[in-house]
Amino acid sequence: MSQMHPPTSRRTIRRHQLREMVPLADTTIYDMEQRGDFPQRFYLTSRCVVWDLAEVEAWLDARRQASKAKSVKFAPSPDVQLRKTRPVKRQVPA
Repeated sequence: MSQMHPPTSRRTIRRHQLREMVPLADTTIYDMEQRGDFPQRFYLTSRCVVWDLAEVEAWLDARRQASKAKSVKFAPSPDVQLRKTRPVKRQVPA
């Protein structure tokens, strides 16, 4: 009655492997996970955190496609008129 599904080989990666694939800071990755913009980590044990490799690769592919389609939203340029202080001009010695 029930169909047997062949076992799928699911690979997980640890933090150092993730950092090699995704060159973002840990806090950036954490913030993106909290917003739902990055694959969620999960615990294998109380001290071992991993990510699903297929989910991370799918996220990278989606980011690549968004970049090619020019649909990536960039951060706004800072308004220099709102600065509290201005940099000091360097004096050239005579």
